[in-house]
Amino acid sequence: MPRKPQYDRNTLIQQARDIFWRQGWAGTSLKDLEKALDMRPGSFYAAFGSKDALYEIALDKYAEDGAARLRGLAEQNGPLAALVAHTTHVVAGADDAMKACMLAKTFLELHAQGHPLADRAAVHLANMENLFCELFSAAQVGGEIAKDHDPAQLARRYQSDLLGLRVSAARKDIDADALAGDIAAGLSTL
Repeated sequence: MPRKPQYDRNTLIQQARDIFWRQGWAGTSLKDLEKALDMRPGSFYAAFGSKDALYEIALDKYAEDGAARLRGLAEQNGPLAALVAHTTHVVAGADDAMKACMLAKTFLELHAQGHPLADRAAVHLANMENLFCELFSAAQVGGEIAKDHDPAQLARRYQSDLLGLRVSAARKDIDADALAGDIAAGLSTL
């Protein structure tokens, strides 16, 4: 009878996500993962198959968690308030390496190499843009923003603003909280 693994898979995926998010794909070795996850090579391969497979799982988890958090905010507070709150959330609390979006970091790191994980990140970025568009549309239907705005264009600009905000947050010479407040205030004037 096969032995039951002595680890919590979800915890390991979260730990791997954080390592990949901090160090990137190329900056994370199998040895780094084995050490951080306290796994021997055979156990690692049995659990995840490969570094790329684990990275994909971690990337999917990152995207799913972000979308779920934003949807939860929208259910509790309404679509526009969720977008406003999300603006300040993206720069709060994380260390500098984790302020940048993992999806964008992955895409930028691996796109030039034609790596399939770059395509995966691009799909998740498009899905987030679609979620932003849904929320802007709902805010428009609810009378929170003017009817003359194009929700798809607002979503593209919002995503671009957030990606720029995340990069700015890693710089020491920029007050990212104030910049996030400016972006959030701009949403309130739509």
